Amino acid sequence: MSTATTTPSTSEGRAARRPPLSGWLAVLSVTAGLFSIVTTEILPIGLLTPIGADFGVSDGTAGLMMTTPGILAALAAPAVTLATARVDRRLMLCALMLLLAVADFLAAAAPVYSLVVVSRVLVGVTIGGFWSIAAGLAERLVAAESVGRATAVVFAAVPLGSVLGVPVGTLVGDEFGWRTSFALMGGVSAAVFAALMVVLVPLPAVTAVRPAVLRSLLRTTGTRAALLVTFLTVLAQFGAYTYVTPFLEQVTHASPGAVTGLLLVYGAAGIAGNFLGGAVATSRPRAGFGGAAALVALAALLLPVLGGSAVGAVLLLIVWGLGYGAVPVSSQTWFAVSAPRAPEAAGVLFTASFQATMSMGALTGGVVVDRATPSAVMLLGGSVAAAAALATTAVAPGGRRRPR
Repeated sequence: MSTATTTPSTSEGRAARRPPLSGWLAVLSVTAGLFSIVTTEILPIGLLTPIGADFGVSDGTAGLMMTTPGILAALAAPAVTLATARVDRRLMLCALMLLLAVADFLAAAAPVYSLVVVSRVLVGVTIGGFWSIAAGLAERLVAAESVGRATAVVFAAVPLGSVLGVPVGTLVGDEFGWRTSFALMGGVSAAVFAALMVVLVPLPAVTAVRPAVLRSLLRTTGTRAALLVTFLTVLAQFGAYTYVTPFLEQVTHASPGAVTGLLLVYGAAGIAGNFLGGAVATSRPRAGFGGAAALVALAALLLPVLGGSAVGAVLLLIVWGLGYGAVPVSSQTWFAVSAPRAPEAAGVLFTASFQATMSMGALTGGVVVDRATPSAVMLLGGSVAAAAALATTAVAPGGRRRPR
């Protein structure tokens, strides 16, 4: 999802001069940075109730911890890239990771909720800036024949952070308090900062994609179709899943320990869904995306009906995890197929839209949960996900509308 472009000779020349081990250590350090970012971003989902109770705010207000980073990340993705076009990318990655550590420690020590929100602003800047630079670095870190594997390793941070960050963070929070979870992530981010400083070599900035390129992509049918389906699916996901903990506590009547276990089940299913979705999306991104959205819709719509029992909740969270685990890779692949001549620009557009929709979903869900019930949030999210699944049938694989 980088907005940078390099010529093959330049990138391959840099990688060829690097020993293989040092190149792969650099790849792993970038992956660790992305894992820290993804985990920090979604950590409040499993800790929403205790954080809200600690500061005396509603679940909807606590949901601002999910809304704020997404909005800032959507703005930072293009802004940081354009504003720092001449800055060494190594320095930028290190600075952004240090900013993430500061944000985590600030949240852990915050005496009032407003400072927690400030920390999430810093998280948002880190998300947009780090992703816009890191996602396209593989070709500059390893030899040409290893770029595909290195890219896969980098993007593995998304499912690992997304599906393991919440349950593990919730487990730590249940045992030692939610502040410990943020302090722990601050320590991890600081360690990643040190690793980036040690293993990354100078990475002079290369030509940034101009705003005109992003505007031209928005005029293509395939990109607009990918944007629509991504918008609906991510809106549904984060409108509903942000408030899954209150649902499990109030409807399933699960204890804090049981909630942690249920989120772990969801996480394990999500990892499986990521790899299954990746396999399908390689050849059929539209079908893969449609199937993923349908599974999210099925789970969310049935939770108010069957989620009152532990067995029903477990089964539906498995379905939900399988579905959403496939969403990021399916969406990214669809964007890439729709803009084969500008993959980096398409990636930035994807990042900005994904993050903006995450925040919108959390905000919408917060409004509903404060005025209705967690079950109403699930029904609304499931309906939007069903609309996303139907939308994938209205366009051909390349993004063209099906003839009528």
